[in-house]
Amino acid sequence: MRLLMVFLDGVGIGPDDPRTNPLVAARLPALRSLLGGKVPTLNGSLPGGPRTALVSVDATLGVEGLPQSGTGQTALLTGENGAKMVGKHFGPYPYSTLRPLLADRSIFRRVREAGLESRFANAFPQRYFDYIERRPTRVTAITYAAVSSGVPLLRAESLADGNGISADITAEGWRGMGYAHVEPIPPRESGRRLARLLDRFHFVLFEYWKTDHAGHSENFAEAVDALQRLDGLLEGVVTAMDPDRDLLVITSDHGNVEDMSTKSHTRNPVPALFHGHGAHGAAERLAGDGRATTDLTHVTPLLVDLLGAAPAA
Repeated sequence: MRLLMVFLDGVGIGPDDPRTNPLVAARLPALRSLLGGKVPTLNGSLPGGPRTALVSVDATLGVEGLPQSGTGQTALLTGENGAKMVGKHFGPYPYSTLRPLLADRSIFRRVREAGLESRFANAFPQRYFDYIERRPTRVTAITYAAVSSGVPLLRAESLADGNGISADITAEGWRGMGYAHVEPIPPRESGRRLARLLDRFHFVLFEYWKTDHAGHSENFAEAVDALQRLDGLLEGVVTAMDPDRDLLVITSDHGNVEDMSTKSHTRNPVPALFHGHGAHGAAERLAGDGRATTDLTHVTPLLVDLLGAAPAA
């Protein structure tokens, strides 16, 4: 089995209102085709399809205030409630006391300890490496978990040879960062490249941040564009993956872009979408028999078990 996680920053399940929820307003044919023509909203039952299942996941983690990326991503990656550990939601970067947790218990670490291969699929320009060298604490939980587990950060060469994916999906932003030779990449092609990594790696993660950025901007057109790029990527992934071997998981750390009436994060649940090999069984296990609430801490324990990786020490 091979597992692809597409992590979306700041995407919750929001109201069925195209005036405030760009997920309802945007043209998302790939997502809708997987979910029986619908998108998930708070106003109805969760949609699904023959090989696709969706679970609503609590991102508040039993802590007051608005969920944040640092603690939310820590919970998602490790299965441990980082917000409760530090007594608050914190972000966008992980709290200093959470870094040892990310280093020792993340899904990247457990996959490696099981003798399996991981790939953090994002490719970074040289500007990013220069920045984190000057400011090493300004690293997201996902990036920190990967590097501390021995998973290398990819550079421009990996984008050029098709083995890395631009964080904006299309690579349109690279020309403004000193890479005049980089041509835009259609979202569908980026999706195909992402799926092909599963031929070489057991676990692949791609992080997409433009959704959270759009939510904070309160720019509805920007939000629609970010989601439609994502839908193109999804189309490419689905057409290139092997549904009898590969499992696609799409999830998030907190809500934001699903409610453009505010530029703040929300306390809405986030989706966990499963497509491909064993999707319905995985969704049923995540939802849990008799479990009162499924939250971010339940995701990684399920995924490492599906991969046959080691439980947290």
